[in-house]
Amino acid sequence: MPREKLELLVDRIATPTGEMVLMADREGNLRMIEWPDQGSRLQRQLDRQFGKGNYTLTPARDPNGLSTAMRRYFKGDLAVLDTLPVKAEGTPFQESVWKALRKIKCGTTISYAELARRIGRPKAVRAVGLANGQNPVGVVVPCHRVIGSDGSLTGYGGGLPRKKWLLEHEGAGR
Repeated sequence: MPREKLELLVDRIATPTGEMVLMADREGNLRMIEWPDQGSRLQRQLDRQFGKGNYTLTPARDPNGLSTAMRRYFKGDLAVLDTLPVKAEGTPFQESVWKALRKIKCGTTISYAELARRIGRPKAVRAVGLANGQNPVGVVVPCHRVIGSDGSLTGYGGGLPRKKWLLEHEGAGR
């Protein structure tokens, strides 16, 4: 029996780093955040996360107050991220990485190796990097807080300049 299509409520907000697309479900969970200026990444993320053709997109203004909350974050209310309901579905491994990402304190960074250690898989550094890159709820599930072991900025779906801005915005001393 085919599963029912997931309706995603979609809003777009202006941020200091460009337009952001937010998607939420009817239950009020943030399901995806993406930067539309990153080419076809948005479509790939949607199809990977929900399955091609298994979702509908419905324009919505400030679904569940999530757009307002994200605007607050960009205006300096950094703690608001910790209050947002998120639902991201992946493999058990991906979900363990995403859960660990939410535990990285604002204003700090950790390495991919440290993230692998935190989930109890110290040798899975590359797999952690891949899971980090497939995080559908960037910023709120703060994959931007993960950096290279040498302190360098590496990989970010929204682009390295945006990652640098987010870290500076959060006061992460590098």
